[in-house]
Amino acid sequence: MGILCKVVDTVLLVAFVVMLLVGPLIDAQLVLPETTFPEVRIRLKQSYAVEYQDYLRVEKPHFFVALVWLELVFQWPLVLLNIYGILASKRWFNTTCLIYGASVITAMAASLGELPGSQNASDKLLKMYSPFMGVGVLALL
Repeated sequence: MGILCKVVDTVLLVAFVVMLLVGPLIDAQLVLPETTFPEVRIRLKQSYAVEYQDYLRVEKPHFFVALVWLELVFQWPLVLLNIYGILASKRWFNTTCLIYGASVITAMAASLGELPGSQNASDKLLKMYSPFMGVGVLALL
């Protein structure tokens, strides 16, 4: 059982580091003015949107903008705490991870419910969003 917990913690640590970078680098561009960001980051977001046909980032529906605010204001600080909690083996890590997991599952349920129903989502886009639900479930456990 101890080995399984270490494997899950390692997977979560990798996911948390990815989210630590994606939040301010990519997702923040959805809610803040473009003039705030350097041209290279704007091009990175645009190339992602084109490659994955991510209409949510292009059309910016209100519910999705609200979910990005949730990510930046609530989930991103939890990511920082969870990275520290894993690396320092803090007792409270399970609690913050549970809170993060519940928040991610709720947000991903809204996003993944929209994608197939919209008829705009490509299979590639669904495959891009789906692993985040898995991260939420792992964090919840």
